[in-house]
Amino acid sequence: MKAIFVLFDSLNRHMLPPYNPQTWVHAPNFRRLAARTVQFQRAYVCSMPCMPARREIHTGRPNFLHRSWGPLEPFDDSMPQILKEAGVHTHLSTDHYHYFEDGGATYHTKYSTWEFFRGQEGDPWMGVVDGPKAPDCIAARKGQMWEQDWINRSFMRYEWDQPQPKTFKAGIDYIRRNRDKDRWMVQIETFDPHEPFFSQRKYKDLYARHYDQYKGRHFDWPPYRKVEETPEEIEHCRHEYAALVSMCDAYLGEVLDVMDELDLWKDTMLIVGTDHGFMLGEHECWAKIWMPFYEEVAHVPLWIWDPRCGKRNEKREALVQTIDFAPTLLEYFGVAIPKDMTGKPLRDAIASDKPVRQAGIFGIHGGQVNVTDGRYVYMRAATDPQNQEIYEYTVMPTHMRGPFGVEELHRTVGLADPFSFTKGCKTMKIRCGRHWLTERGDIGKTWLYDVQSDPQQQRPLNDPAIEKRMIEHLVREMKACDAPAEQFARLGLTS
Repeated sequence: MKAIFVLFDSLNRHMLPPYNPQTWVHAPNFRRLAARTVQFQRAYVCSMPCMPARREIHTGRPNFLHRSWGPLEPFDDSMPQILKEAGVHTHLSTDHYHYFEDGGATYHTKYSTWEFFRGQEGDPWMGVVDGPKAPDCIAARKGQMWEQDWINRSFMRYEWDQPQPKTFKAGIDYIRRNRDKDRWMVQIETFDPHEPFFSQRKYKDLYARHYDQYKGRHFDWPPYRKVEETPEEIEHCRHEYAALVSMCDAYLGEVLDVMDELDLWKDTMLIVGTDHGFMLGEHECWAKIWMPFYEEVAHVPLWIWDPRCGKRNEKREALVQTIDFAPTLLEYFGVAIPKDMTGKPLRDAIASDKPVRQAGIFGIHGGQVNVTDGRYVYMRAATDPQNQEIYEYTVMPTHMRGPFGVEELHRTVGLADPFSFTKGCKTMKIRCGRHWLTERGDIGKTWLYDVQSDPQQQRPLNDPAIEKRMIEHLVREMKACDAPAEQFARLGLTS
């Protein structure tokens, strides 16, 4: 038994041909993928954004109610490590540089072996004093990250210099080296199509009409705010994203090619997914996390081939989430699933569309807590967004790029009693200051949508009966992951 797990970052389902036949995005290999796998129609995120999602990929349980961005905790179950200890060789090939910051540094070491390719976004990679001058850019990009990114790009004159091609080549090399071996899992993970949307001319030429007509400023890195740009500028940024998606499509095609060539379909699971989507002007929003988690961000693409089931070119309506990856891979290799994993193995859903759950929660630490049953999405806000009592529960007090500051640590109110998943360990309980999300308008409001009849979420519902049912789902799911008592209190719910 073997497994290939291809993970993209910020991949939008509504721009991919298998989910949107009317899309103008050139992505033939995603069509090819859908013809060889089962396509999930109701796949949702859980914890947002990048590293919180990856903590779930390892642990198979929600974490956004207890913790913001951070590393794996000592008491966390890690799927790659569990597989490794059970005799399954696990390999990570990635260009996702957040793994190598303070807030992600405990993930890659859980694999048997790993490779990292530098240069995505503002990765502090190439050291150049007085580097090349960055272009005048829409959204007034400036600062060290933007300058470093432009230096990094100056060393990527050719496509094979970019991190994504290196990541896929290394992953495919691993597959070829181990083609005749058994019990291995390779995770091929690229940061693309995460912003900035940097691709070579050959992919832009797929949209030559737009690029021939656009005469505006450089714009491939949208800001995290409301849209202020012109329609022409918005359209240009969407095309920059599309060109990068087409690049992702090309390298996905190389994975499918090697599976065909080596006849891996007979004994190799293939999972292709993403951590979340991205806003490209919908709801007058750019990017993610600062706005409510609309469908463009929360409702994600997912394809799985399970050779035991032999199902391909079929769609599934079962509601699934990021937390299901870990138990699915463990079950596939015949390894026991830890009791603390609340995610579910997807074998039966793949085989016969057997329901996985009634509802699933998703969100970000300090934001709305959202729940969906696959038809309705309920976004529950704090009763008083200006005065939230929120804590970080951790023994690894680091943020994305650095440790908690001294002032933050002074807000530690003591040790919290063990949660159900901390293996009897107490954690630090650190009071959050004024949360940055409290200053964002719609994040402080409660919304209910029928995403079946209103997939673009333009018409909020006012239906007390449906809201009551969604609240019941929300409370049940929060209890299932042992959410802290103050999370119920801030939402005005009874634990």
